Amino acid sequence: MSKILIVAGLEDKCAATSRGLQLAELMDLQVEVVAFAYANLKRLKLDKSGIADVKQRLLNQRRQAVDAQLERLVGPEHRVKVSVIWSENVHPWIIKRAAGDYAAVIKGRHPSESMGYTSTDWHLLRECKAPVLLVSRQKWKKGSAIMATIDLEATAKAKQSLNADVITTARHYAEMLQVDLSVLCVIDVPTLLVDFDLIDARTYANERMKELQPALAALAKKTGLPVSKFKLKRGPVAKTIVSEAADSKAQLVVMGTVGRRGVRAQLLGNTAEEALQLLKTDTLTLKP
Repeated sequence: MSKILIVAGLEDKCAATSRGLQLAELMDLQVEVVAFAYANLKRLKLDKSGIADVKQRLLNQRRQAVDAQLERLVGPEHRVKVSVIWSENVHPWIIKRAAGDYAAVIKGRHPSESMGYTSTDWHLLRECKAPVLLVSRQKWKKGSAIMATIDLEATAKAKQSLNADVITTARHYAEMLQVDLSVLCVIDVPTLLVDFDLIDARTYANERMKELQPALAALAKKTGLPVSKFKLKRGPVAKTIVSEAADSKAQLVVMGTVGRRGVRAQLLGNTAEEALQLLKTDTLTLKP
């Protein structure tokens, strides 16, 4: 993986561009910036030549805005590759592009406004092969940290391997940025069983934590991370992730995500998506 793909936002203060340039420099990676422009020109009373002229002018304006931002961040002599694409739906282009040799796709975070609406962010979380870094803040505060979230209860080999990838990636970022790292595993107690008094939530969680200790120790050994960096917590997964991120002052949360498709994907987001609705941090998601 030798490149980073930055998706330039429409706003002048797009945090994704500055974050991507910072990481590319630290990781010694090439940078490619893509920006999108689109307007419905069908209602304009112009011939094909006139429509083409308006389209080109809009593309040129978008390119000038991106170049101006890069000049402010990098300097007038920057050699960043910039593509400006005419497209109403941007995710197909990003997903296809990122199937190549990219270490990450970096984009400003735009949460959906309703459960039934699937935004570009959700498409990327489900379908983009490269890691996706969704940026929510322009600058990290002093004393910020990185938190990785894993599923120790996963039995599938792909998900177990994803746990190790999440920790390794989070550790790489933490060392690169010289910040603290913690690893969170949430024990989700079956609500239905608690409601029917079939189990005691605290007892169930404590027993599961003891049962998961061998898996935790094995994962710590595999990733070279001290066991002291791991934390097991009881609670609803997404809300607990958000709470722990706030408590640990994490401004980057690294997690694995398994994409879904079809109607079910639009209505029932996975844990990463549920957490993303609530998180105020940068979020880096990886797939198996």
